This record gives sequence, C-alpha cells and structure tokens, in this order.
Amino acid sequence: MGWVGGGCAESAVRSEAIRCMRTETSELITLDMQDEVLGVGMPCGGMMDVYIEPVLPQPELVIAGHGRIAETLARLGHLMNFAVTVHDPSAVRESFPDAQRVIDKDFNVAEISFGPNTYVVIATLHKNDHIWLQRALDGEAAYVALIASAHRSRLVLDYLLAEGVSAEKVERVWAPAGLDLGAAGPEEIALSIMSQIIAIKRGGSATALKTIKDHSAAEATTASVPENAADKVIRHCDVGKPE
Repeated sequence: MGWVGGGCAESAVRSEAIRCMRTETSELITLDMQDEVLGVGMPCGGMMDVYIEPVLPQPELVIAGHGRIAETLARLGHLMNFAVTVHDPSAVRESFPDAQRVIDKDFNVAEISFGPNTYVVIATLHKNDHIWLQRALDGEAAYVALIASAHRSRLVLDYLLAEGVSAEKVERVWAPAGLDLGAAGPEEIALSIMSQIIAIKRGGSATALKTIKDHSAAEATTASVPENAADKVIRHCDVGKPE
C-alpha cells in the first residue's frame, strides 16, 4: 500500500489509476498542489508528478483445435503476451511449445473458463464447434472467432439461432475469422486472426495508418512534447468518479 498525500491528491490519483487500468495504458500526471482550498493542494504546496503503470492480469488465448493454423496462432499469441491454452484431442505438447496448457482430452469444454479477458479461436474442423461457440458466448469472452468458410460459418450461426441463442450473441461471433489480408496459407491466416485480436483488444480500426488523417498530426504533436512532460495536469478536486 502507498500514500500520495492529503487533500484530494489520493482520490485524484486513484481515479486516474482506475482509468489507466481500463485503457491498459501508462500515464504521467502532475498534481498542482498550490491551491489548498479549492484545488488538490496541501499545506506544503508545490507540484507533484505521479507515474501510473497498471499491473493487469495476462489475457488468455484459447485455441480449440490443432493443425498449422492453431500452431502458428499459439506462437503469435505467446509473442503478444497471451497465456495460451490449446484444447484438442489430437494436440501434442511438441507442436505447441509456447502454450501454457495443452488439453488433449476429448472436447470437454467444461474444463475451460471464459471471461472478458479471454480470446477464443475455434479451429476444430467442424467437430463440436457449435458447443464451443455457445460456451464462449455465454462466458462473455472478449473475442469469439470461428475458422471456417463463409458457407460453413453461416450454417453454424444459423444452427445457433435455431437452438435459441439470441441474435445479439450470434452477432458477436467473428466468422469467418480474421482480417482481409489476402491470406493464402495457414501462417498468413493465423496472422490475420491475431491482427484482428490485437485490433479489438486495443480498440484499433485495422485501417492503414496512411489513410488516417489525424495520425500524422498526432505524431507531430507527440514529437514536439518534451519527454518529461506530463500527460495530464490536475488542479482541481472535481476529477470525476470512476464509472
């Protein structure tokens, strides 16, 4: 536990820390403590810099299936700092050296826990993929994708609807999985899927930076800011309550 001072300095830092946890970003803030009455001030006055770096749980990438796409996804997931779990009766540890867990039992989806920090890619070659989809959707996974052709994807999604899964939930499934990179082979398909996962995780648009009008201006602004400049200066107590 730490202490950053009296006044409303601590509540201001706490609010910013919660926001940084939600956005998964670090931030340097400056507290202007010269106004003890209406601001965040303390009797000592002056300014105080606080660097906030959130420590967050590792996101989990769950891959249902085996094969070259699954193997490449596991490697990419590891490189992107995901805790990788591979679940498939035919999966062998030697093919997934970067996975934290390899579950080689039959498709007993009950062994997997899903949540808002879980990213699920289903590459089961059409075996029980509807079961995986239902469990991942019920568990509110952050990302649910099915590796299949457009025709096969439509058949599976229609089956879920017929089974009573709401249209709102079915709409959350990325099927076919991945971005349009013109991928031709397993490795490129895996890259397109991981690119989509990162875009969703980081709130990106998956648009070419060259076509984003504000990107060059933002880079120019960032380049002109001194390295030790704060991201935000807080002078008043009304920093807002966490949502």
